[in-house]
Amino acid sequence: VQLQASGGGLVHAGGSLRLSCAASGNIFSVDVMGWYRQVPGKQRDLVATITGGGHTNYADSVKGRFTISRDSAASTVYLQMNSLKPEDTGVYYCYADRVGTAPKLRYYYDNWGQGTLVTVSS
Repeated sequence: VQLQASGGGLVHAGGSLRLSCAASGNIFSVDVMGWYRQVPGKQRDLVATITGGGHTNYADSVKGRFTISRDSAASTVYLQMNSLKPEDTGVYYCYADRVGTAPKLRYYYDNWGQGTLVTVSS
């Protein structure tokens, strides 16, 4: 299972970015997909997750500004980030849990992408 994230970059405060992450590897199901953020010297923190049924969960700091969505047929998750603030700066990691693959039925847990850098200038 591979996760390929894209969409990071440099943006001014108040601007918007859209992150994408596609999972690949003969996938037929993914339970939870999401995004985490990490800044130097700190742990990786939850930004947002979405289940296969569409239930979403957001960090308090991004509620009302970020929207997570997914295309289950394409095993892809998106993060629309609006009204960005300098404190949103960090490396954003894509996450996928309980990924089912074929033809031999196997499940893979705790899968991480390579990270994409988001920098918000003040």
